[in-house]
Amino acid sequence: MSTIHILGIAGTFMGGVAALARELGHTVRGSDQAIYPPMSTQLEQLGITLDPGYRADSVAADCDEVVIGNALSRGNPAVEAVLDAGQRYISGAQWLAEQVLPGRDTLAVAGTHGKTTTTTILTWLLQAAGREPGFLIGGVAEDFGVSARAGQGREFVVEADEYDTAFFDKRSKFVHYRPLVAILNNLEYDHADIFPDVAAIQRQFHHLVRTVPARGRLIVNGEDAYLAEVLAMGCWTPVERFGFDPALEWHAELVHADGSAFIVHHRGVAVGQVNWPLLGRHNVLNGLAALAAAHAVGVDPVTVIPALAQFRSVKRRLEVIGNAGDITVYDDFAHHPTAIRTTLEGLRAKVGTARIVVAMEPRSNSMRLGAHADALAPSLDGADAVVFLHRPELAWDAAKVIGAVQGEAHAVPDTDALLTQLGAIARPGDHVVFMSNGGFDGAPRRFLAQLQQD
Repeated sequence: MSTIHILGIAGTFMGGVAALARELGHTVRGSDQAIYPPMSTQLEQLGITLDPGYRADSVAADCDEVVIGNALSRGNPAVEAVLDAGQRYISGAQWLAEQVLPGRDTLAVAGTHGKTTTTTILTWLLQAAGREPGFLIGGVAEDFGVSARAGQGREFVVEADEYDTAFFDKRSKFVHYRPLVAILNNLEYDHADIFPDVAAIQRQFHHLVRTVPARGRLIVNGEDAYLAEVLAMGCWTPVERFGFDPALEWHAELVHADGSAFIVHHRGVAVGQVNWPLLGRHNVLNGLAALAAAHAVGVDPVTVIPALAQFRSVKRRLEVIGNAGDITVYDDFAHHPTAIRTTLEGLRAKVGTARIVVAMEPRSNSMRLGAHADALAPSLDGADAVVFLHRPELAWDAAKVIGAVQGEAHAVPDTDALLTQLGAIARPGDHVVFMSNGGFDGAPRRFLAQLQQD
């Protein structure tokens, strides 16, 4: 087997590529400059050597192949050295398509929100059906302990991201996967650093639609107008729609308002009731889409619905990391106003009148460019208090956002100040939710330790 060096190895997708390459017998090395849990923990457990930062000598001369993540660009010292040396390089998405997916039935999960959770649910359902699927998830699944596995079965489930592939391949990553079944979960404006408008994202989604064969299936959110426009561009594959509307092929009927229990209907017939630990209408839709996709490859939903009662989801998806002083602390990946709003709605339905305090790091490229500034305050209506980590590089006016928040709101310049502010705000009975798609300087666990000391 060959020696592979992965540039950007600590990213959620590239960390999965590393796990797969290691499982397939390759010697794997890697470099990154932002290394934090849970991916750093996974790589350490896999015994993969990590080289902090990017230098001209990061990649050894005897390396057979360099897999380059989409966070790296021209001018990066490691990238420039690879190009100058004439070493073989490839994107993570293309490596997956060439080394893992041939001969498999690929099930791809696309959408602005919910990709990671839906990919994990679908994998869990296929495993419950005895299919032994392979998977690559953009996060570490609690039930699997890793973000990727080759699997022994025919199916391979992949989180299908619309973000671009690499500095040398500006197509969306998901066009590489050629799925038999594709879930189109939702579509909103995001990734302001590479997409000028929604129409540009819709074109990429239509590129994905074009790759799904006529013998396959498209599982589409039937209540999403942007996705309806994508299908109107042309569709050559049978479509099954899901949502809360009884007119759709798959629809959910809520039993509990918080989304912890719902009845699944397929073509007007109730096929079972889901009782699970997840919260929110958004997760009901995620579960419904996964059930429809599993059904598309021959899984009877009646036989696997009971398995969802034991489903534990993904780290950093409203993950409870502890309770101290009767204050519950959560770590959540939400990075888009819609995801923030739906996550808080689900938590509110569960905790009732208890106070919800949010610690927010607006870290995504779209957030930093100010693309979601106007929508951010309304998305936090479910919180009683919000503390923003307002780092200097944020392009939007924090005062404007804070002024529009319904509840108590503060902005602080660094993590230490944020922890101090939270300590002053939080009181027994509160639910404190840390929201960031980055490492947040370890703030959630630092705050929990602070509470335990107090």
